[in-house]
Amino acid sequence: MFCIIIIAINILVFFILPSELKPIFAINIFFIELDYWWQLLSSMFLHSNFTHLALNMIVLYQFGIVLERFLGSLKFLLLYFIGGVLSSLLSAFYVYYRSFQDEKFFNLLGASGAICVLIGYYAFVYKNSFLGLLIAVLLMSFVPIFVGVNVAWYAHIFGFICGYMIARLRIIR
Repeated sequence: MFCIIIIAINILVFFILPSELKPIFAINIFFIELDYWWQLLSSMFLHSNFTHLALNMIVLYQFGIVLERFLGSLKFLLLYFIGGVLSSLLSAFYVYYRSFQDEKFFNLLGASGAICVLIGYYAFVYKNSFLGLLIAVLLMSFVPIFVGVNVAWYAHIFGFICGYMIARLRIIR
């Protein structure tokens, strides 16, 4: 049930939020300096275009429905949001660090970090699927880069690792 609600909120935000407000809600290097800590959560509901939204929501549905049944609604919500915020935080620190080396500034947005938390958790619980899911996360992280699509590959990797470790350490069970 909550998986469907999260999907509905993502779709509503995509169609209702004006594009000029996205920089306020997406993670950027200024979130630390300006205390915009809400960006760690709000960025999980933003998407750059319809394809980005559709792909994320399809994968969220695939893994979210299974894990919500497995964990129950409350634990599923905790996994999604705690893992998503943790993935966002790690990604933000990575971008913050890199911005001073490359002098490139950009916004991070999308639910894929939180979704990869679910995939990492699933990979631990269903051990036979670990290698296939790891390869899938690596492919969705790096293949778009080769065709010129800007992807926050590190959010996928951080998310997968966070989800796997949350399951392994039995933080949410």
